[in-house]
Amino acid sequence: MPKAGIVTVVGKPNAGKSTLLNRIVGEKLSIVSPKPQSTRDRIVGIRTAGDVQMILLDTPGLLAPRYLLQESMRSTALAALYEADVVLYLVDGMDGTVPRLSEVAALDRPVRATVVTVINKIDLIGAGQREEILSHNPGAAFISSLNGDGVDALLERLGTLLPDSPFLYPEDEISTQTVRFFTSELVRETALEQLDDEVPYSVACEIEEFRESQSPVYIRAVLHVERDSQKRILIGAGGQRVRTIGRAAREKIEAFVGSPVYLDLWVKVLPNWRRNPHSLHRFGYDTPEDRSS
Repeated sequence: MPKAGIVTVVGKPNAGKSTLLNRIVGEKLSIVSPKPQSTRDRIVGIRTAGDVQMILLDTPGLLAPRYLLQESMRSTALAALYEADVVLYLVDGMDGTVPRLSEVAALDRPVRATVVTVINKIDLIGAGQREEILSHNPGAAFISSLNGDGVDALLERLGTLLPDSPFLYPEDEISTQTVRFFTSELVRETALEQLDDEVPYSVACEIEEFRESQSPVYIRAVLHVERDSQKRILIGAGGQRVRTIGRAAREKIEAFVGSPVYLDLWVKVLPNWRRNPHSLHRFGYDTPEDRSS
């Protein structure tokens, strides 16, 4: 009997969740950035191998929210946690300690799924530290999402924990999300790579037009920020920075869609969008009230 089910990947910001999802699926689906909080929505990756199909949910890092967007991110992570057949709790091995998932997520009730604790970045920790962690967390798996060490063994273990089930998606699918969604994420990722300080957390990307029927593919994208000062930073002197972001983003999108792209990139101000429920809905984010209704 084949096995299929949901594996939800949770952990603190910058634990390496997105890098792990991309490695497991074999495609870059999630934004990878050294800046925390880069994943804002759940990213769905599908891995089908042999008689096992995993639907992997990469979630926003677990944190104490300070404004509505972060409340949305936390709500998204918790919803995915309770949907899971298996929870992959990813911990940065460089932290030295492994807090309980219930504490990190501030859970008010236990999850129904089996929780597998996975220590990431073993390429950066010594054998002594690894033994110390294992002594306090028997059964923990050790991996490097960056170079792949331990990932195959982890996948085999996760597969045994999934329920007996027919495949939930065609074997050649790798995600349930649209090309338009991933295009928006690639543009935002590129902006994150080239911005410092607080500006990255104020950037949202909206795809206003996507014409796949022509060559090159025409994409009109808008980077929204909250203040005029942030817009000036994003555009740069003489428009240099936004042109640099546009060129780099276009190359990523062309690699993803497999065809030439004309990226028409704009910058606009949408005041306080991170705290405005109407703006969050516009960009596709649910609020906690949406999930409770």
